[in-house]
Amino acid sequence: MTVLRLMVTWFFPTQGFSFGHLLPSFVLGIRYDLRIICIVSLVLFLIGSIRFLHPLNKKAGRRTALILWMIFILIFIFFYLIDFTNYAYLSQRMNANLLNYLEDAGISLKMMWQSYPVIWMIIGILGGAALLIWIVKSTYNHVLSKPIVATKRSRIAWGIAFFLLLALGIFGRVGQYPLRWSDAYGLGNDYEANLALNPFQSFFSSLKFRHSSYDPKKLKQGYGWISQYLQVDQPDSNKFSFERTFTAKSHPNAPQNIVVVICESFSGYKSSMYGNPLNTTPYFAELTKQGLFYERCFTPLYGTARGVWATITSVPDVSLTKTASRNPAAVDQRTIINDFKDKEKFYFIGGSTSWANIRGLLTNNIQGLHLYEEQDYKAPKIDVWGISDKHLFLEANDILAKQQKPFFAVIQTAGNHRPYTIPEEDLKEFQKKNIPHDSLVKFGFASVEEYNAFRYTDYTFRKFMEAAAKEKYFENTLFVFVGDHGIRGDAGNMFPRSWTEQGLTTVHVPLLFYYPKALQPQRLNIPASQLDIMPTIASIAGIPYTNTGIGMDLTSATQPKYAFIMDPDVRQIGVVDSMYYYNYKLNSRQESITYLNSNQPVQADKNMLNRYKNITNAFYESSRFLLLNNKKKK
Repeated sequence: MTVLRLMVTWFFPTQGFSFGHLLPSFVLGIRYDLRIICIVSLVLFLIGSIRFLHPLNKKAGRRTALILWMIFILIFIFFYLIDFTNYAYLSQRMNANLLNYLEDAGISLKMMWQSYPVIWMIIGILGGAALLIWIVKSTYNHVLSKPIVATKRSRIAWGIAFFLLLALGIFGRVGQYPLRWSDAYGLGNDYEANLALNPFQSFFSSLKFRHSSYDPKKLKQGYGWISQYLQVDQPDSNKFSFERTFTAKSHPNAPQNIVVVICESFSGYKSSMYGNPLNTTPYFAELTKQGLFYERCFTPLYGTARGVWATITSVPDVSLTKTASRNPAAVDQRTIINDFKDKEKFYFIGGSTSWANIRGLLTNNIQGLHLYEEQDYKAPKIDVWGISDKHLFLEANDILAKQQKPFFAVIQTAGNHRPYTIPEEDLKEFQKKNIPHDSLVKFGFASVEEYNAFRYTDYTFRKFMEAAAKEKYFENTLFVFVGDHGIRGDAGNMFPRSWTEQGLTTVHVPLLFYYPKALQPQRLNIPASQLDIMPTIASIAGIPYTNTGIGMDLTSATQPKYAFIMDPDVRQIGVVDSMYYYNYKLNSRQESITYLNSNQPVQADKNMLNRYKNITNAFYESSRFLLLNNKKKK
């Protein structure tokens, strides 16, 4: 297990860390590893204490011990294999959230088959298992070859001593409280914490948090502040109302049509708008100069399903493990999209909305929705995610161009995702580039495939906007582009170190409102969120609407603005404002506050930390409440 931890530092290095910096992670990691080994050893010890299953004196005992070791070794190798692939993709250790993929097992297996060398992985499991089993058998035979000289009394004494040592290893420390997984996050940053943890500790520690609800007492404590912040019409600390009604604004050039593009893994620091030297998105960077570009937009959480949920409902999906779209109790939700009463509603996705039960969220809550999935297009599927993004955009454009009524359309891309498929037909016009690996890593990319897929996304944006510009609807359409989430990684010198160390790269995405007919180009650095998209669209479109979520109209924000952020994998919640990022761990209560624009430490007193903590809790408990209490009116 220590060798595998060394492999993590070898295959997934990070800048600015020497072995001396990481030594505490290895020491703590050994304690986590000992816990797992002690648990397995205790099981074997207790079974072996049964007379007819004695692992040395009885044939049945020897066979049972070997079978148990084989089972553990297979589980051991499987966990670490999944852990390494998960870490390569998300820079996080294996956790119980992976169980969500079992609910979309078909899609998940296809994605794995198309993204990873599955055959070689199976060979690796079998080969590794054979090697470890051989070591166990050889060691066991060596022990059996030695004469047994212990007396009954010494065997009892050693048995008690061994049991106590195993108990100490499982407890993890000498003291009142056991070693907890949250202790890893006392090391200072996510990389060191992830290095210390092992997949068993990370996975089983997260299982118990899979089911949770809101805390009425904490909600009541924070309701006064958040109801004032959101400007709730009729605050009620007993019924917890969040409703705000807005009358129609007079806009002579209000858009007739709306197109919202939810862009897969559109991470800010990987794009051209933030100075990435690899210049991955030159077209979109130019497009941002012609609209309202919010450079400090954050998704409430990581994950496509959570990003779609937040955009549609204006409520953060703060479910600790399973996404809210999979929860039958939460699927009934209000959405401001329904306030666009005179518009036809469309949702275009290149694959299937059966993934993560997104179909339930959309069809159950958006009235009169026209849903287009992979089987509804002329273009063929190219991988597990359906048709290519270019064909998705062009076929959506063809459908929208034929509409006789105003429309509200959402287009959800998927190409910038493993297996990073780029259609052969586009390789004449879109030229792949080869970049040295050290440059890729330095500027945020794990592979040349990911880099070219990110560039291809920009290519598909250009093809869509060029095609749309030829249609009559284009001039009177508001286009909104936003990432579904970012990608955890090293932002280098493009952002202060806190963005990398605190994981802000995971949730930082571009947000653009493009409507040259009425919107003056601006680049704004006020905090924005996916939660704000629907209220802002309604405001720009000049329609009356009712908002019961956490988002607000970005164009009329007159008070300090906050963006709520949560990382359920490490049980961390926080808020971003114009200067700071504050967060704390739900388990350990460990707090952190950093500057957004500087590497300087923040001199925060207790009052300042308490204020941010209260704001964070107000967002969190309100979101937990709304997941189950934001039902649409019948």
